[in-house]
Amino acid sequence: MKLKGKVALVTGASKGIGAGIAEAMAAEGAAVAVNYSSDSSGADRVVKAIKDKGGNAIAIQANVASVEDARRLVSETVAEFGRLDILVNNAAAYDMAAIEDITEAEFHRHFNINVLGPIILTQEALKHFGEGSSVLNISSTIVLSPEASTTLYSASKAALNDISETLAKELGPRQIRVNTISPGVTHTDGHPVYDWGDEIVKPIIAKTPLGRLGSPEDIAPAAVFLASDAGAWITGANLQVSGGFR
Repeated sequence: MKLKGKVALVTGASKGIGAGIAEAMAAEGAAVAVNYSSDSSGADRVVKAIKDKGGNAIAIQANVASVEDARRLVSETVAEFGRLDILVNNAAAYDMAAIEDITEAEFHRHFNINVLGPIILTQEALKHFGEGSSVLNISSTIVLSPEASTTLYSASKAALNDISETLAKELGPRQIRVNTISPGVTHTDGHPVYDWGDEIVKPIIAKTPLGRLGSPEDIAPAAVFLASDAGAWITGANLQVSGGFR
């Protein structure tokens, strides 16, 4: 098992890509803290799915935009499992808005969740990380080709990409790796893209060489690989898992 003996904390893991990563890491032997902000039933379903397959997981409520909550999230993970080896910053705010409709509150919500949260969680995780630990930041291919009305999302994910590169250099001497995964357009239970209608979906698929939208099952193996010893000499990378979409 690629992650046997490891402990992973996955934020925003009650559904979608986060749930897929949590379940995949548990299947590879990691004990997993399944973070959620408001969807307790979703987090409980993920934990049950992991335990039903013989894995070890707990659900922990925390809003990563809150410094206090972020610190508690890490401390509760370590209190439960005794260590922390992998941090997956997956929780994200994503709302479309024309420039005229962007508000100060929405700016802060996007940047607090998508940028401040990963920074604070990484700070806290470093208190428990040993050599070989890793941070995975879940970004988006939208940074490569921003769409209209995605100013806050694309800008905050661009910031997250830069944070990953910076921290890879800063933490490398401590043998702690920091990598980014940039999914393409992915259909999930919390982001049901196929339900948006052909007018939206067909142009996306037309820009995707592999001819379909992604799924959490497409993203999760990349996360397992980067967190495992198989990725031991990879840091500062931005792996595009997108079917070629850009």
